[in-house]
This record gives sequence, structure tokens and C-alpha cells, in this order.
Amino acid sequence: MNNIMNYVVKGQEIFIGLEDSKKTWKVCARSGKVVVNETTMPAEYDVLKQYFKNKFPECSITVMYEAGFRGFELHDQLKSDGYECIVTPPHTVTEEKCQRKKNDRIDCRRLAKNLEIGDYHRCYPPDRKRREDRQISRLHEQVQRDITRVCNRFRRTLEFHGLDRMFPGGSWTRNQYRQAYERLNKMDIAPTMKFTFDAYFDELIHLWEIKKRIVKELRALSKSEAYRRTVEIFKSAPGIGILTAIRLALEWGDLSRFNRKEQFSSFLGLVPSDYSTGDQDRKGHITKQGNRQVCSWLIECSWRAIKYDPVLLDKFNRVVKSTGSKKKAIVAVARKLANRLRTILINETPYVIALVK
Repeated sequence: MNNIMNYVVKGQEIFIGLEDSKKTWKVCARSGKVVVNETTMPAEYDVLKQYFKNKFPECSITVMYEAGFRGFELHDQLKSDGYECIVTPPHTVTEEKCQRKKNDRIDCRRLAKNLEIGDYHRCYPPDRKRREDRQISRLHEQVQRDITRVCNRFRRTLEFHGLDRMFPGGSWTRNQYRQAYERLNKMDIAPTMKFTFDAYFDELIHLWEIKKRIVKELRALSKSEAYRRTVEIFKSAPGIGILTAIRLALEWGDLSRFNRKEQFSSFLGLVPSDYSTGDQDRKGHITKQGNRQVCSWLIECSWRAIKYDPVLLDKFNRVVKSTGSKKKAIVAVARKLANRLRTILINETPYVIALVK
């Protein structure tokens, strides 16, 4: 360790700002409105715990670090050893308007100061089981992106070599990719081209099979005791199927932690940004601070839901009329649908389709 300051504090309240990186941790400790210790240490939990015992015996220690690539593992370790730990979203950390310097030491000082004065937001760390279960949902998105990537390469190769004129345009189904591949094998093209398309199609088949297994696993999760009731409630809403329901259940967790629907909308990133000052009131695009995949699921479900729910359709039509934008309208519907899902889950009641009066 490289101690910059060397005080030993006993029996006090200590506020720790920790800047996480792959190999080292920068740590700043504050107590009584002053910095009492700063250090750099290897990114190992046992080293951090020993540092607490040596420098702050019999102290009440609270640690804050930014959510990042390590997830919530450090949070779990600290909590299990009786330390208070706060994980804060990086984009919410308060800093000076004219800050022209940024490094790990400055960042850990800022975290420690914000923690001591109570100027911070906190993440909601899901329990380990939910974190591990929702990884299958995120794997589903990763595999789908890989499928899209390979399909695009397949189509772009056809276009580059002037073969696209022999095939239909627009989006293709799996069967159309199979038919195109079979047709390419019968065409008089170079062996190297056939090898290229063989490689693309082999990868597609492999990814389709993985996705099939992932969907099977998600369906099994939806029937498990931990998620069955939540999935049933979400499925009662128009436009939401079993796969979307289980993925929302895995991503959202306990929605009772949001006291108001405005907090939930902000968490999703479906509220407009605000650039107001003085007499000027200017709203911008939605903040997009939430999980982008969840937003895309909600918007996709909203396009289906307006076909079945007159109230959501009325909301869509009113926003289109006032703004002239279907995109803004469907985002408003997605926000309304998400808040309804929160309400029915908290009340444990199925979705009820209402009529427009």
C-alpha cells in the first residue's frame, strides 16, 4: 500500500470512497468532514478488509463505489462482513461544473465526500440468485445480436457479389435463409464463395440451436416457484408473452422499492430530459438512463398492446395528435404500460382492460 496520509481512527464513523479498477483500488476515507486516510491497494477483498481493521478499529464503516464491470460481488462481501455498502450509478455522481481534472484519486475523494454529506443515489443490488438467473436473459440478447450480425454478413456478401438480385428483398425468415443457402449450393459460383456461405450458415445453425436452448431455459424459469406468480401477472397484460414476462421479472425484481410511478419511469429512462432555467421550460428527448433492452421490449409490447387496450390506443392517438410523432406516442404508451405493470404487481392483481368513456 502507498499511504498518502497516516492517521489511525478509532470508534468513529468512517466514510469510504472506493474507485474500482481491474488491478488496483483507490481508497479515500473521511471522518468529521476531513480526509483521514488515502491509499492504493491491490484489488483484493482480503487486503481491503485488513486495511479497515488496521486503520479504523471499532469504527462504523460505510463504503461507496460506482457500479461497473465487477457487478455486486464486492457489495455482497462487504455486507456479509457487517459493513454498510452503497453502489451508486456512475452517471448520478455529483461533480463540479468546471471540473477539468479526472483521475482515480479525484474520483474516490468525490465519492467519499458525497457519501459523507448524503449527496448520492444508490443502485438496487439484486440477490445472487436473481443476478445469476437473469444472466440467461442477457445471454438471449447477446445471441440474438450475434444472429443478426451473421444474417447481415450473409446478405451483404450477396449484395457485394451481385447475387442479391436472384433472391427476394426485405426481411428474411429462417426458412428463407435455408432456401437461399440451398439455392447457392446449386449455383455455379467459386468454391471459395461456397466455403464462405457454408461458414455463415453453419454459424447461423449453431446460434439458432443455442437460442432454442436458451428459450427452453427461460420457459422453465418462468414456471419456477420464484417467478411463477410475477410471470402470470405480467402475462395478463396485453402484448406481453411468457418470454417478455420472465425477462421483465428477472430484470426488475421487487418493484415496491419505487414509491411513485415517476420514480419508476425515471429508472426506466422513459422520461423526457429537462433543460429548464428561469422562465424557459425546455424538454428534450427521453433520458435513456435505464436498461435499453428493457425499453425496447416495452416499446415492442406497446405496439401490440394498443391493438387490444382502448385506453392505451387513446393515449397513443392523443399524443400523436398533439406532437405529430408516432415515436413519441409509443414511448408515452410504453411508460403508461410499464407503470400499470408496476401497479398490478404490487397489488398482485391481473391486468384489466378498461374502456374509453
